[in-house]
Amino acid sequence: MKILVAVDKTEESQVALRFACHLMEHFIAIVDALYVKPDAVETVTGGGGYIPFTVKSKVEREIEQETQQTVEEIIEACAICVGKRIPCNPFVASGDPAAEILNFADRDYYDMIILGPPGGSLLRGLLQDTVPVKILRHARQPVLILRNFRPIQKILVVYRGPQGGQGPLEFIAPLFVRKKPEITIMHVQEMEQGEPQEFVEACLRIEDETLQRYGHAPKSMIAKGDFVEEILKAVAIERYDLLVLGAFEYNLPKYAKVMSDEVLDLVRLSTRPVLVYREDQ
Repeated sequence: MKILVAVDKTEESQVALRFACHLMEHFIAIVDALYVKPDAVETVTGGGGYIPFTVKSKVEREIEQETQQTVEEIIEACAICVGKRIPCNPFVASGDPAAEILNFADRDYYDMIILGPPGGSLLRGLLQDTVPVKILRHARQPVLILRNFRPIQKILVVYRGPQGGQGPLEFIAPLFVRKKPEITIMHVQEMEQGEPQEFVEACLRIEDETLQRYGHAPKSMIAKGDFVEEILKAVAIERYDLLVLGAFEYNLPKYAKVMSDEVLDLVRLSTRPVLVYREDQ
């Protein structure tokens, strides 16, 4: 499995890299870190206009110094991976952060993108449609949004209606086959959708069987009510360490699939790491 960790100059992003190394410790994996350095002209002008050569040259030197320092911090964080015999390499790109992360992940066939704890920026990003939400909306791979460095002992995997399939379970089951955390499958039954009880129970049986094939002993539960509220309530009461969601996409005529806004709400409101599963489109 190839993991791409998006890092910046903050300590929070280095936490994401260390977390990835711990997550992959019992798995054959490659963990790479990508730092997208700012463009000098964009930094000074905010996207337009001319700047004198001397000013541009000074800004470029400062950017290169920051880049070198960040790369050194990445290499230090990578030591955890190297100690666990997991290849870990720093990469640097320049340009729009979201576009560069998405392009890098697609070009080199990464299986998952990891974004670090918010540190205040993720909330703004999800409200202002900046880097994190662009990655969540457009990534072709699962995206893991971290909150803090915590062992994964309890996982909640959420389904709704006929959406989701076995993809999220097939993804996490081998990932945690050695760690064996407690996994709960929750099907949110939204009454206005008129879901038959028999259908929900049949889905849970299939989902249970998927995890059992990997040696897991999952729990199952059915919640009735508002999708977002029921999930947040379950996470708060049971204190899960990881929330796993499908993208719950819907189709628009002549357009690509669009991620449900409820997924973004859950990422924004949850206090736990969230894995948004998405199959390569």
